[in-house]
Amino acid sequence: MNKNTEYEKFAQEVYQGLLNDDGLTTEVKHNIKLQGKSSKHQIDVYWEYKFAGVNHKVAIECKNYNKKLSIGIIRNFYGVLSDVGNINGILVTTIGYQKGAKEFAEHHGINLIVLREPKSEDWEGRVKTIVTNVQAISQNAKKWFVQLDYGWCKNNLPEEKINSIEVKISGMNNEIGIYDSKENKVKSFLQLQDELPFNEEKLLDNEHFYEFENTFIKSENLGHIKIKGIQIKYDTVINKSQWVFDAEKTTKAILKNILTGEMKFIKESYT
Repeated sequence: MNKNTEYEKFAQEVYQGLLNDDGLTTEVKHNIKLQGKSSKHQIDVYWEYKFAGVNHKVAIECKNYNKKLSIGIIRNFYGVLSDVGNINGILVTTIGYQKGAKEFAEHHGINLIVLREPKSEDWEGRVKTIVTNVQAISQNAKKWFVQLDYGWCKNNLPEEKINSIEVKISGMNNEIGIYDSKENKVKSFLQLQDELPFNEEKLLDNEHFYEFENTFIKSENLGHIKIKGIQIKYDTVINKSQWVFDAEKTTKAILKNILTGEMKFIKESYT
């Protein structure tokens, strides 16, 4: 495939992506023939679609030149558009257009586009790189110690349970909780774990005691039992990660409308 054909296919891919982003499912075609009033014409890139009963046609002429395009090329393209009729024209190139070419194109409604690969100078005055550093801190509870209210237990549990109290609690951290006197859940074990204090100078073998008043825990074998607090032994885990977004590396092409000055950065997702 020669460089000119590669450039035409490049334009086809870019405009297919732009149409897809606009919600148009029409196919962008490469190297087709259109019948005009006097003859057939070769079109580098072409698409058409119907909207509200009206047929819209677009033809693109691709010029992979290393210099600015002259007015003669624009005139030739205008002749093709006029012969085909009822069609919009876009001319794309890599460098730019001479003054006369711009004036002629603007007068006749032809869009002039510079379509090329990005250059380092394209990022002047723009954000090119975003670096995000994330430090995620989590508390890993190793042991839970539930301190019962023995006075309450003595007065409320069966006499045969007082000498040897065995409390069974099981479930996920977000399921096990502490309750008020009306059996409303106050907090889950997961919330208690998440609220453990953080000391960056001591990450391992930490301890913390939560003290409660008039609070209960729900056991499997004895029902709701009043507690005085919960002691947790835990380690602190710190996970660090960095995410770097380099717009230059993810940009496939630069598309600039010469007549309006609008510039688009075409992402790799268009490929």
